[in-house]
Amino acid sequence: MELPIVKLGDICDFQNGFAFKSKLFTDSGVPILRISNIQSGSIDLKRVAYIDPNSYKENLDRYRVVDGDLLIAMSGATTGKVGLNNTGIVFLLNQRVGKFVPSNKLDKQYLFYYLSTQVENHLEISAGSAQPNLSTEQIKGMSIPLPNILAQKRIVAILDQAFADLEQVRAKTEQNLKNARELFDSYLQQVFNQRGDGWKELNLESIVSEDCSLSYGIVQPGDDFNGGLPVVRPTDLKVELITSDDLKLIDPAKSEGYKRTVLQGGELLVCVRGSTGITSIACKSLAGANVTRGIVPVRFNPEFITSRFGYYQFISPLVQSQIKDATYGAALMQINIRDFRKIRVSTPSIEIQESIVNKLDSLRPDLTRTEEIYKQKLLALDELKKSILQKAFSGELTAKAE
Repeated sequence: MELPIVKLGDICDFQNGFAFKSKLFTDSGVPILRISNIQSGSIDLKRVAYIDPNSYKENLDRYRVVDGDLLIAMSGATTGKVGLNNTGIVFLLNQRVGKFVPSNKLDKQYLFYYLSTQVENHLEISAGSAQPNLSTEQIKGMSIPLPNILAQKRIVAILDQAFADLEQVRAKTEQNLKNARELFDSYLQQVFNQRGDGWKELNLESIVSEDCSLSYGIVQPGDDFNGGLPVVRPTDLKVELITSDDLKLIDPAKSEGYKRTVLQGGELLVCVRGSTGITSIACKSLAGANVTRGIVPVRFNPEFITSRFGYYQFISPLVQSQIKDATYGAALMQINIRDFRKIRVSTPSIEIQESIVNKLDSLRPDLTRTEEIYKQKLLALDELKKSILQKAFSGELTAKAE
């Protein structure tokens, strides 16, 4: 059954927030709802700002956000995110955050589900920039399928139940994925805590090669440079082996002042800003490439430790816990280079290292296969959710019931 299509602005009022001055933000008072607080489906309370309402002469009651209000971020990194205020907290609406006020022809939860399928794709793309901004006109001009209010509530009930079931499956799948990783981590911890005869514990700076300074990479790599030099960024550390595929290319001149971090290939690439501790290995083909400020290349002295043994130790709880303990910061988590150089690493004989690496290499494929199975299942759940939503707003979901 094909549903009638209307413009959102014809059945829903839309309110923009007030331009509160950030210099007047305080640590207490009335909470301000900003674009950074809007997440998919919810409100993030980690970075809430406050104001003293007595600082403003304006009537602020019209900018109140109460429990159950439906909101959208209209600019910034969260552009297109839609969230329901289910916190029980009354906020004041900041600029570039919009609030939907549906008429009696539109169910708020129905609108939320529809916006969840459309806003992040349709509106971000239509905004047409790297840092998109949504206008009131864009939002009011959205087309929305509109069955009668009873049909909307029926669709919401079906979606609520379907998504509750999917969430249970997702939670179990994510737990299975977590269990598989923890099992391997437990084995790593056992290996590196045994410290039998001949094991030594040394500072990282004492077991790297002479030409490895354990330094930060390029601070300002600049824009993409056609035919330029590959540079590895923290966001690239998603797989074990980093190749030149899909890496940012920079002006080679940018690398001249950072020769200490020029890669030879085979180094560990350790993230020291943001998600500290994430570790990958540089492919041999990356010889001559460089890294950005958030990565420290680690090139071991082969007389003390093999690169592969060092990699397994860096992803083990033994080293990861040290990195976590040394990480500091609020808005940006990072580890100081002096603390990084003092990380303690266990070094048995090369023969023992090779034996351990052979054992771990034989176990790793099983973990990789298991992880891939669970990741594919999570992707399938996402696709199923999209399919259900698509059917809901095309009329297919309720056609049989009618």
